Amino acid sequence: MTNIVNHWIGGKTAEGASGTYGPVTNPATGAVTTKVAFASVDEVDAAVAAAKEAYLTWGRSSLAQRTSVLFRFRALLDAHRDEVAGLITAEHGKVHSDALGEVARGLEIVDLACGINVQLKGELSTEVATRVDVASIRQPLGVVAGITPFNFPAMVPLWMFPIAIACGNTFVLKPSEKDPSAAVRIAELLSEAGLPDGVFNVVHGDKVAVDRLLEHPDVKAVSFVGSTPIARYIHTTASANGKRVQALGGAKNHMLVLPDADLDAAADAAVSAAYGSAGERCMAISAVVAVGAIGDELVERIRERAEKIKIGPGDDPTSEMGPLITKAHRDKVASYVEGAAAEGCEVVLDGTGHTVDGHEDGHWIGISLLDRVPATAKAYQDEIFGPVLCVLRAETYEEGVALINASPFGNGTAIFTRDGGAARRFQLEVEAGMVGVNVPIPVPVGYHSFGGWKDSLFGDHHVYGNDGTHFYTRGKVVTTRWPDPADAPAGVDLGFPRNH
Repeated sequence: MTNIVNHWIGGKTAEGASGTYGPVTNPATGAVTTKVAFASVDEVDAAVAAAKEAYLTWGRSSLAQRTSVLFRFRALLDAHRDEVAGLITAEHGKVHSDALGEVARGLEIVDLACGINVQLKGELSTEVATRVDVASIRQPLGVVAGITPFNFPAMVPLWMFPIAIACGNTFVLKPSEKDPSAAVRIAELLSEAGLPDGVFNVVHGDKVAVDRLLEHPDVKAVSFVGSTPIARYIHTTASANGKRVQALGGAKNHMLVLPDADLDAAADAAVSAAYGSAGERCMAISAVVAVGAIGDELVERIRERAEKIKIGPGDDPTSEMGPLITKAHRDKVASYVEGAAAEGCEVVLDGTGHTVDGHEDGHWIGISLLDRVPATAKAYQDEIFGPVLCVLRAETYEEGVALINASPFGNGTAIFTRDGGAARRFQLEVEAGMVGVNVPIPVPVGYHSFGGWKDSLFGDHHVYGNDGTHFYTRGKVVTTRWPDPADAPAGVDLGFPRNH
């Protein structure tokens, strides 16, 4: 019998009532293992109502109460990290070590939320005028929502809700319908940690659920991570409904390799950043820009390493790369490689025919490496979200930076060089929100914020770090004047000498 993943509303499982379900497959086998309930408008409304009711007390709770729950949740998530990683592997397909890494990065944000009292400190100015003080404080918004993608079913929600609830908000999560189980398990762990009912809710579904969250009058803010077209839609729609929005979109992350770079280190970095998690991550390096005469040698070193990657089921400890999330996505990724030669690319490695013995129905694709890719090729212009690496050639540093800055995306980028002056110029001149210097995937640690530029971010706030705290709170300034106690009315004795 097929398992059913239901909603989590008001601190307990809520069976789907809409009658609509979506399939959840094991990408390594192609078999449908689970079905997930899709929420109706009424079910989304029930989750928001539960969150609104919980906010009446949670929004006024002490920082000590909130952080004590988060400390207990952190311990539980750490203790169950292998279990959560197993759910991710079963539904997403990534290898178990990648899934464990995802949980570990999410724990970083829980750590940040446990210490939220430092970030929520206000400011005070005394005696701005005679007996007048001014204080700035930050208060929660109310009910907030997160809409998260399939590629990091635990980490991306963990980027959002720990900070949101630490700040005093209540949360409604709409995870990807492709791999929903990790979100529900996290909800159970939060409940076990003592989080009051209704503070964290999970509703599954499709556009019906998303649109209702975007228009619901009681949802005050929406966080989103996904593709650029959907990020733009989320931002436009939620903003039109008066909500605060942070919507992170797609990427085409470049790695600029200068002639003085350590080519072995650059090749290692390119392979891990392009093919790790099967390329299904918004911070993957999908374009290497080789400057000067090093291109041929760099491509050869990348090819040598890429050919050794072992592709197999994510639950096989020897696997280094798993399948793609769905067959449709696998076929779309393959189409970029199949059409590359006709667009002027040199196909060094073609992984489109790859299969895995005993798992022939899985969503498999091998490693693909394209060299001398023209900037007009679709494989370069589009975010492929798969294990396809494009190598472009540039004669100079300036030409390479101009190529990167011409991209409509500006999520992350990296430079590989031994020259500190070149690295310094690059970090100032490149138009991207996150920059790595001899670091291929410059994802910030939890206390620095994550976010891109241009078509990679819609809204004014990045996620987590200081931006996360500001996004989930709003400022209030209080100006206070108190009379001097010596000026108390006649007949009221406060024990102060009357000396005026």
